[in-house]
Formats: sequence, structure tokens, C-alpha cells
Amino acid sequence: MSTLRVLLAALLCLLPTGCAGSGGPGEFPEGSTMDRIRDRGVLVVGIKFDQPLFGYKDPVSGRITGFDAEMARLVAKDLTGSERNIRFVETVSRERENFIAQQVVDLVIATYSITAARAELVTFTEPYYSAGQDLLVRVDDTRIGGVSDLDGKTVCTARGSTSVERLNSEAPGAKLEIVDAYSVCVPALLAARVDAISTDDTILLGLQAEQDRLRLVGKPFGQEPYGMGIRKGDVVFRDHLNGLIARWLRDGQWDRAYRDTIGVYRATSDQSKPAHR
Repeated sequence: MSTLRVLLAALLCLLPTGCAGSGGPGEFPEGSTMDRIRDRGVLVVGIKFDQPLFGYKDPVSGRITGFDAEMARLVAKDLTGSERNIRFVETVSRERENFIAQQVVDLVIATYSITAARAELVTFTEPYYSAGQDLLVRVDDTRIGGVSDLDGKTVCTARGSTSVERLNSEAPGAKLEIVDAYSVCVPALLAARVDAISTDDTILLGLQAEQDRLRLVGKPFGQEPYGMGIRKGDVVFRDHLNGLIARWLRDGQWDRAYRDTIGVYRATSDQSKPAHR
């Protein structure tokens, strides 16, 4: 975790605004996205509702928890003065670009991997987290020890994710079961209708945390840098968010968000490993 924080901080500090302080409410350029959000008094964030450790809606309390949720609350605190001034909108992978373009949300923080194709449609901040794609299988299934073992196997993943493209490249012999949400993959895997789930290792850790019958293979392939997605061309908002990320990496707020979410499970998981590879 500390390695990831240091590397992200170093990257952000290379940016023109990366190590500058970020102004609080009342100091935003007139007419900017930050100014409009401040005047409205509520930040609207697109997030996943079915990814424990990153974005998860508790079925009892309705509270949204996870690392992405904590990042969003820090943005809300900066723009509106309170982390409570936030509204979360469930945003599955295939709807992220649409929700941004249609201004359903102000930004998307939803394990949103930065890719060249997506950057044609939205503007990304610099990475605030880096993950690696991995495999989740049943504990009693010893046939799969890595991506090279997927030939002829059925793998569940989400529509609109970068996982689909990487699986097609790295495991062309695999049969893909493409669904709208990773939560759909879990019962299919438990019932042996599919042989594995593949996506970012941090998402898989969250799914594994809820099911002791599943195990993370622990051999990641490829890297997934997560960015916050905003309306295409809104560089003023992007630069402000980059400044916030850099500040959180310096002042310990990033560490606290990590420790209270992903870090809780990584500290106790047999699969625990540095978050940045």
C-alpha cells in the first residue's frame, strides 16, 4: 500500500497543479464545475453498488461503503464543505460514459480503468489507485492456476469492462460469459455454471471476502490504473481533482481511506500482497 501511495504521489507531483494546494468552497473559478456544485450544495457521484471494498450498498442500512465511496466523500467535503453533501448513483460499467456525457452525474468513481478508448469519450484524472486483473475460482477447483489454464473454461466478467478485451487477448480459448454486474457472476461460479470470474484483483478480493468457498488465484496479468471520470474536456475540474488526489496522498487522507476499506481485508487475507505491482 505504501509503495502505491508513494508512486502515485510522485506521478501527480509532475503535473503543473499536482502539488499545489486545492482551494476550498468559495474560491472556485466562476462558472466552473466546482462552482456549480458548490452552489447546488450536493455532489452527484456515479459508483458501483455491488463491489465490496470499493463501492457497495449495504442492503440493510443503505449506506455506500468502500474505497471509491471514501474518495467521493473527500471530493464532496472539498467542494461543498461536508462529506454528507453527496448523492450516489449506481453506475454499472457499460453506463459510465453515458452517465458522464448526459450529466446524470458530476463524476464517476467506480473502479474506472483509464484507457485510450475511454479517454476519447471522457476526461480522466491521474490514477488514484492501481490494480491488476486476476481470477476468482472455487476453493475445491485445482484446475486453474493462472490465465494460461483458461482454455476451454467458461469465465464470467462484466460488459463494458477492460477485462473482456484482456481475456480475449490473453486467453483466446476461454468462453466468456459477459454480464452487467460482477455480483451476477458469483452465484454462477458457486453453482459451477462458470469456471472463474475475472476482473481487477481488488474487486475479486471484495467478492471473496463474502464467500469462503471462493479463492483468488493470485497471479495477476495486466495493470488497471483507476481514474475519476468527468465530462470530456473539463480540464479545470480535472486539474482541481488532481490537486486533491495529490493532497490526500501527502496528508494521510488517502492512507486512512485505504486502511478503513481495502486494507481491512488485505491485512487478514491469505492472498494479501502490495496493492501496486
